[in-house]
Amino acid sequence: MVNVDVELHRRKAASDLPRPRLIIGGEDVLDASGGVHEHVNPATGEVQAAVPLAGAGEVDRAVAAARRAFEEVWGPMRPAERRRLLTRFAGLIREHIEEFAAICPLENGVCIGGWAENVGPHVAEWTEYYAGWADKIEGGVSAAYSPNEFVEYTVAEPYGVIGHIITWNSPALSLAMKVPPSLAAGNTVVIKPAESTPFSALLFTELARQAGIPDGVINVVTGLGEAGQALVTHPGIDKISFTGGPVTARHIMAAAAASLKPVLFELGGKSANLLFADADLDAVGPYCAAFAMSNSGQGCALPTRLLVQRPIYDEVIERVVGTVKALPVGDPLDPATYIGPLIDATARDRVQDMIEKAVADKAGRLVHGGERIEADGYFVAPTVFADVDNRSDLAQKEVFGPVLAITPFDTEDEGVALANDSEYGLSAYIQSPNVDRINRLVPRLKAGTVFVNPGPNPITCAGTPFGGVGISGFGREGGKAGLDEFIHVKGVGVGRS
Repeated sequence: MVNVDVELHRRKAASDLPRPRLIIGGEDVLDASGGVHEHVNPATGEVQAAVPLAGAGEVDRAVAAARRAFEEVWGPMRPAERRRLLTRFAGLIREHIEEFAAICPLENGVCIGGWAENVGPHVAEWTEYYAGWADKIEGGVSAAYSPNEFVEYTVAEPYGVIGHIITWNSPALSLAMKVPPSLAAGNTVVIKPAESTPFSALLFTELARQAGIPDGVINVVTGLGEAGQALVTHPGIDKISFTGGPVTARHIMAAAAASLKPVLFELGGKSANLLFADADLDAVGPYCAAFAMSNSGQGCALPTRLLVQRPIYDEVIERVVGTVKALPVGDPLDPATYIGPLIDATARDRVQDMIEKAVADKAGRLVHGGERIEADGYFVAPTVFADVDNRSDLAQKEVFGPVLAITPFDTEDEGVALANDSEYGLSAYIQSPNVDRINRLVPRLKAGTVFVNPGPNPITCAGTPFGGVGISGFGREGGKAGLDEFIHVKGVGVGRS
């Protein structure tokens, strides 16, 4: 039985959650045409807020506000002034790190003592990084003396208005990966958070307002499918950036295709963690077990497939089970808790069904967990399978819950083949001190990011491009590549007058 202090959650919700609303052109909208979503606390199962939902009308108003801000204020603004405002914005985020952390357990059940306390610093870091790019965007001279006596050069320009559809599992980090580079490039934005996680976006946007970023530059239209469809198909939206799953991405891509609207997709993952026999198990063993379970397994880049070289296979299973058994499951407001609830009842039931199906199909050997947790909130017991068939659903489908699949391998070639035997290609992990092996394997792994002997919390830093291949999407967030996603290059040819 999971114990949760319901009364404490009620008090915290009243004091820590921003007032539910839409933000359009700097105005708070409390009554919207899409209806109302009753926000349920994942730890308690209790309704704690009524969230107004945007319909097509509110999306249209938000796009119009963003277009005005782009054409009249933000687009024409001197890049140095944009840098100054974004730098002030980043400073305010640093001053409110504790508020971002306080929102997480109430918004989507993220544990205050783990993932949540890292959210604010990452949001500030990404905003600071892209603030520094705002006045350093350059074109180039293509040919000073071309055969037709033209001078040719390029100009880097913003798209205009970007539509951002934000993921629910780490909404503040998703905002930080998308919005600051959009603004640094000179675009304005319309953000559609998930109906279950609007609060991080509201705090983010309020701090931008306090920093002096003009009204209409950032707009928030929380909504359901109707709002998402209206945003994707709106003629005033110049590009869509989406973080979520491949199924929704296919619908977005099909809708955007009608107007040939460009899209950026950061989608799911089924990341393999290659653990070689020469690794220091005392150093990496706890990480291999615990990081896959962080955020209750609700992370697209988490190493949820552990591929272990056979000489250490049995020992690793024993160590993994020992580590997972010791991970506290419970109230996300308790700093000692490592695994909190899943986002909602649908997620809980889906993950539990996948566990039970894996047992029934003999997809692997259940070595820990698997049982149902009876609680008012949406908890799933941390679960470990060994001897997992790499072609099973357990190994091929994104579980998005606290479930780890362990599979043995013998040689480097076999390990790489198992790692790459997936439609996904977001992240991969290598645990080995052998530099020659690392250099051999990094180019062979089918993944957008490869983490080698990572630390305890390897969230991609702002300066490193992050994104996937295969059904994990395309485009990059982070680094100069992440800025370039929101810029188009215009060629100019100047002849003699």
